[in-house]
Amino acid sequence: MTHVRTVCQEVRARFTRLLFDDAGMSTAEYAIGTIAAAAFGAVLYAVVTGDNIVNALTSIIDKALNTSV
Repeated sequence: MTHVRTVCQEVRARFTRLLFDDAGMSTAEYAIGTIAAAAFGAVLYAVVTGDNIVNALTSIIDKALNTSV
């Protein structure tokens, strides 16, 4: 019974290493991730610097500054 338990623990440890070990990631996967992050940053920059966002933020700040306490 102890031998079976030991084998199960070894199998579990191997599967855990396979699932969480990123040593096998290729350069292509890193490149795709970098491109995706850059594209997301470009879209976010375009949205934040757009006229609608600037006008909305300006309106919120004006309302906050003009509120009487």
